[in-house]
Amino acid sequence: MTALTHAKSGWTIGKGKPLAVIAGLNVLENRALALTVGAQLKAICAELGLPYVFKASFDKANRSSIHSYRGPGLEEGLKILKEIKAELDVPICTDLHTAEQAEPVAAVADIVQIPAFLCRQTDLVVATARATAKAGGIVQVKKAQFIAPWDTKNIVTKIGEASDVGVILCERGSSFGYNNLVVDMLGIPEMQKLGCPVTIDATHAVQLPGADPRTGGASTGGRRDGVAIIAKSAVAAGADGVFLEFHTDPDAALCDAPSCLPVSQAKALLAQLKALHAVVQG
Repeated sequence: MTALTHAKSGWTIGKGKPLAVIAGLNVLENRALALTVGAQLKAICAELGLPYVFKASFDKANRSSIHSYRGPGLEEGLKILKEIKAELDVPICTDLHTAEQAEPVAAVADIVQIPAFLCRQTDLVVATARATAKAGGIVQVKKAQFIAPWDTKNIVTKIGEASDVGVILCERGSSFGYNNLVVDMLGIPEMQKLGCPVTIDATHAVQLPGADPRTGGASTGGRRDGVAIIAKSAVAAGADGVFLEFHTDPDAALCDAPSCLPVSQAKALLAQLKALHAVVQG
């Protein structure tokens, strides 16, 4: 398994590197909230010596209901992300949903993320790989809930055949239906065998798809208390980085509220994860 370094920012992930942190908001709600959360997480990671990337989505295209909040959209969302990147001086991670979005997203995001549901869409994978390579970024692919860890080999191969770009694989659980996800920690070393650093999306791994009692199943539920358990277990299993979502008032978050953590808990959790990572690295 190799290590990756983002050429422009110097952000690192992989073997022999500190635990990488990709963290922020689930979806952009407003500029002020994004700056508040991003600034706090940057300061915490700087204090702990952990390489940090700010994460937020400009559009959540797979919401359970047509009435659910999706975000500010491509144009306004990228404008906000660009401002955060400049003001906080941090790398940016965001996801995309169509091949046409690849060029504008890669021009702003240092890590371009392919969503789990879309990771086998060849046109999207190829367009993302080429645009991100051209911009000097890194691609992160979330493993679909419906494929085995070793089957991500086909996705990594597609990207490699399309361009020469660094790839991170992200574990986020497997779905067996019945409103639940299960994380197999053995999948982390399996994906690392493909030569890619692996992160754990501990926030989405505790989702209960279509099972939020507050909306009668019109949105996704979650088990917030499980985020730290999943994150610590994954780091103990050898994960190279963590993907976490925070909010100043999680219950008021406009997307996946039951799964995100209060930003006030970030320092304690990241300190524990850093210590675990050090033990695993020996």
